Amino acid sequence: MAEPAAPTILCLSSYEKGAPFLEECQRQGWRVVLITVPELEHSDFWPRDSIDEFYCMPDLADTPSVIRAVAYLARTLRIERVVPLDEYELATVGALREQFRLAGMSQSATRFVRDKLAMRLRTEAHGLPVPPFVHVLNNDAIQEFLNRVPAPWLIKPRSEASTIGIRKIASPDQAWAAIDELGDERSNYLIERFVPGNVFHADSLVANGEVAFVEVHRYARPPLDVFHQGGIASTATVRRDAPEAARIRELNRQVLAALGVENSATHMEFIQAHEDGRIYFLEVAARVGGAYIADVVEAATGVNLWVEWAKIETLPAGTLYHPPAPRRDYAGVIISLARQEWPDTSAYQDPEIVWRLHKANHAGFVVRSPEHDRVVGLLDQYARRFTEDFLASMPPWTSKPPSDS
Repeated sequence: MAEPAAPTILCLSSYEKGAPFLEECQRQGWRVVLITVPELEHSDFWPRDSIDEFYCMPDLADTPSVIRAVAYLARTLRIERVVPLDEYELATVGALREQFRLAGMSQSATRFVRDKLAMRLRTEAHGLPVPPFVHVLNNDAIQEFLNRVPAPWLIKPRSEASTIGIRKIASPDQAWAAIDELGDERSNYLIERFVPGNVFHADSLVANGEVAFVEVHRYARPPLDVFHQGGIASTATVRRDAPEAARIRELNRQVLAALGVENSATHMEFIQAHEDGRIYFLEVAARVGGAYIADVVEAATGVNLWVEWAKIETLPAGTLYHPPAPRRDYAGVIISLARQEWPDTSAYQDPEIVWRLHKANHAGFVVRSPEHDRVVGLLDQYARRFTEDFLASMPPWTSKPPSDS
């Protein structure tokens, strides 16, 4: 009797992301199919030996075309999983799962980890702390919000990644002018109170609806400030016995339960208000965090989020996932746009540097130490040195960026 064909996992990505995920899926005995975009067809990033079939489509957000293409592939492939390697493919993958009745988050479920309004409404309904907000839909509701909630506010697109497209608003007149500019697109936005504070992120692995692993980090500067004002971005592991780390781990668990996340890597952001120290949920994505956060997690703990997510996705039915025992070091990353095409970082020789970014017009490191203060001290020191040695800036994106970290 012929051996049964290996099950197929189909991955979608319009960015260079997820190589360890693809490699691990093949190690687990799955057939790996990747659909990406034409500009990445010849990229050296992809682990070609771990990809059984490789395809390109002009626009992975063109859901009807992707469904037709996958239906054609499914004539000869036994596709059992479809996974988005980046946030921009979440909606398309949700539609594919619904069309072909596959495991994983459906279109409706995906809204809770992609749509900033949907995730706020659901978490607020579960009694979890979120900044005051209103949908940019009904004029009376918007005016009541502007009267009740003190400025400044943020106008946010519901389905962009990270801080892309966010505008800070200082007065009601400015708010209404911005709303008028949105025209018929206004229902795709929300307005939220701007809460000054420290921004944290929790990076998790979720298996069978339970958080199997989580690490908490804090950005040196809020991403919104870096995005709009330029400068250097960095984040580092929070001291594990810090009260805010414990609070964020618990909020992370509660949010994921409220949103119904079952099996995924997740990246969740919180803000701790300067005003009263309260921690608010900001947003979540069902993916591995960008900006080299996965490298920070691996440096500190030895846990590769991409590899472990692949193990979760390819587990046989009824099998429990057991995460690896993590190390308890501390790590951080610092990234800067560089005015040099290939900046020379050879003057940076601290033994704590465990990874160097090799990307045109960028400088960056991941550092690791058993001591939290040593990691934070190095990142602070490098931020000052990068300003002199490398720092460049560019205007913020207003829509999907041309490349992603």
